[in-house]
Amino acid sequence: MRVPIGWLAEYVDVPAGTTVEDLDTAFVRLGLEVEEIHRPEQVAGPLVVGRVLEIEELTGFKKPIRYTQVDVGEAEPRGIVCGATNFAAGDTVVVALPGAVLPGGFAIAARKTYDRVSDGMICSVRELGLGEEHSGILVLGGDGADVPPPGTPAGPVTGLDDVVIELAVTPDRGYCLAMRGIAREMGTGLAAPWRDPGAVTPPAWSGAPAWQVTVADPERCDRFSMLAMEGLDPTAPSPWWMRRRLAQAGVRSISLAVDVTNYVMLELGQPMHAFDRDAVTGPITVRLARDGEKLTTLDGTVRALSTDDLLIADDTGPIGLAAVMGGASTEIGDGTTSVLLEAAHWEPTGVARTARRHRLPSEAAKRFERGVDPEMTVVALARAAALLAEYGGATVVGGLVDVDTRAPRTAIPLDPARPARVAGVPYTAAQVVELLQAVGCDVDATSTPLAVTPPTWRPDLTDPADLVEEVVRLAGYDDIPSVLPTAPSGRGLTDVQRRRRSVGRALAESGYVEAPAYPFVGTPALDALGLPEDDERRRVVVVRNPLSEEEPALRTTLLPGLLATLARNLSRGQRDVALFEHGSVFPGGERSAAPVPGVDRRPDDETLAAVLGAVPVQPWHVAVALAGNREPRGWWGAGRPATWADAVQAARLVAAASGVELTVRAGERAPWHPGRCAELLVGDTVVGHAGELHPRVCAALDLPARTSVMELDLDALPGAQVPVAPEVSSFPPVLLDLALVVADDVPSATVAGALREGAGELLEDLRLFDVYTGAPVPAGSRSLAFALTLRAPDRTLTGEEAAAVREAAVSAAAARTGAELRG
Repeated sequence: MRVPIGWLAEYVDVPAGTTVEDLDTAFVRLGLEVEEIHRPEQVAGPLVVGRVLEIEELTGFKKPIRYTQVDVGEAEPRGIVCGATNFAAGDTVVVALPGAVLPGGFAIAARKTYDRVSDGMICSVRELGLGEEHSGILVLGGDGADVPPPGTPAGPVTGLDDVVIELAVTPDRGYCLAMRGIAREMGTGLAAPWRDPGAVTPPAWSGAPAWQVTVADPERCDRFSMLAMEGLDPTAPSPWWMRRRLAQAGVRSISLAVDVTNYVMLELGQPMHAFDRDAVTGPITVRLARDGEKLTTLDGTVRALSTDDLLIADDTGPIGLAAVMGGASTEIGDGTTSVLLEAAHWEPTGVARTARRHRLPSEAAKRFERGVDPEMTVVALARAAALLAEYGGATVVGGLVDVDTRAPRTAIPLDPARPARVAGVPYTAAQVVELLQAVGCDVDATSTPLAVTPPTWRPDLTDPADLVEEVVRLAGYDDIPSVLPTAPSGRGLTDVQRRRRSVGRALAESGYVEAPAYPFVGTPALDALGLPEDDERRRVVVVRNPLSEEEPALRTTLLPGLLATLARNLSRGQRDVALFEHGSVFPGGERSAAPVPGVDRRPDDETLAAVLGAVPVQPWHVAVALAGNREPRGWWGAGRPATWADAVQAARLVAAASGVELTVRAGERAPWHPGRCAELLVGDTVVGHAGELHPRVCAALDLPARTSVMELDLDALPGAQVPVAPEVSSFPPVLLDLALVVADDVPSATVAGALREGAGELLEDLRLFDVYTGAPVPAGSRSLAFALTLRAPDRTLTGEEAAAVREAAVSAAAARTGAELRG
């Protein structure tokens, strides 16, 4: 919202000596952000109002040239040469006298031109730096108009001295998109008297209603007012002061009728529309659009309408997109002499939907979707009618149409002590009442609690918290003490927090780079992973208002985001990439809808339980993705490519950092390769999977073949036991190697478990160090070589004891897995 200070001063008695910087500070103190201060270009020297007395048309030149006699308030008129033709004798103009310097350093002097001495210059809008209009000179008014006398300094008249303050108005304060609302705020902020331009009594128009109007959807339009006028002079120009204020507000001047509606919108905050009355056929109906209907709007675009669009229609069909933009069929034209003025109050959310659906962010829609004052419809009609009568000669025909179905306003209960509790400032009850009344609220101070009825122009005040905010805002945010609460002594990290940090640190130390992604996913990403239709990871939680329509759901797995990051890095020239991410996933499923608790009091335990019960579970997962070499190549060797074993080892790192031990066995789960997928278990519980991606998944995601990934449910891991320091024995160990032949389908972990069980308490360490296939190992089998470390805490083991342990371990492995000692 652009606020000209000169316009503001008409409604607010700004204290003497108040500077632009003081106004800037006052706006900020009231919670209105000042985006920019626009200062006009400076004009030096004599610039005065002049009245054209005579015009002599000079001939013999290639273009029209006029020699004028202009009264500039001196004893004798000045002769001025001018090439513009848009003025006549008797018009009031702006004259730059010799010695003046216009914007751009253009100095004015008396000089001979076109065989005449031009003793000054009659100025155009662009020459004064007031705009880009340069089709003719600036005419302040015609003969008989209410204009300043010749010789009056032209700066204040033209607005050359008027500074414009541009404000950023938040969506909850739509009333500040009008001078009426700004004046109320500034009057309060400066503690200065102010005048409400909307506090007028409209005339009592007599006669039958000007038009027949029916509102078929009162829920979307609870007040619709209309007034008819005729006898409008279609050639009547908009007065300069109106065009100037529209330009300062960033609105283009079009014609008198349109300019008047835009001016009233900026003044009172009530958007209006003017129809060409001769183009309206039959009664007017406010209704929803029907299937297949179309409307050509004022911008010339043919728009296919939705059944959610609210229309203003006549017998021919739609003539306006309600609250957004009028239709081209009833547009005010160059020959319009009869108009229908419309002002209504529309339901904000419906306006917002329509404006976004048709991508029409009009000035009217911007105000309606933030909420306007329904009391202003008739006041705005009266103001517009008066302006059209004064400057266009129009007269009102018939009576007022005013369809009003509004419900009475509801009072809000407010504890007068609540603002003090919230802000920590000792506001008295009398001060709370006074400040709320300054906002415009009706306050019943005799009731307990206070019964506060918000004003009609503040639809954002719906709850006690809103009223508290207004009290604090008007009292001054600066009064709120900056007191830091005493922080309680910390209790350190929780076990879950320590585990998550340990996991991230372990992976980073192992060479993985953390790459967090947005927690959103779309169906195409799940399709690319090759997930079956009945996979539980396809049961997603859909976000009601997603950041992207392509990714409207919360992720159920970390892989889509992680693999997208991997592909992006590979596409940018990286070849050896190892990434990890840990974060929440959001499994879907049927849940009850969450209730919406009020804001006036703390929700009860039952409501809180229902809210928490509707929140999906959010297990914490960790995942890695690898492509390229795991060990770089160099002079020391050819390097080693990342394989499925590295993904499994990453899972072991995570388990070790979490204080648990994993068991690995063959498995099958999308998106992993069926023959190269490992199940990760803790005890008998599957907590994750690791291995190579399926070739089809690699192709779909543009990843290199044999890309390896791991994903593990960190929350499924049991809590780590309290670590116990191992006993250190001073006796020497016995080192044994065993090579066992087992079938290919026997997991090495099962063999290791059997050896550990058979060896008993003397076994200190067991490690698989070699896997071999080929002759002389029979086909369908493999050789597993284990290194065993035996040690007794109280003695040196004899050879017989070590042999007995070795025999018991081999026997246990043979009994459980069918292993045979390799010769």
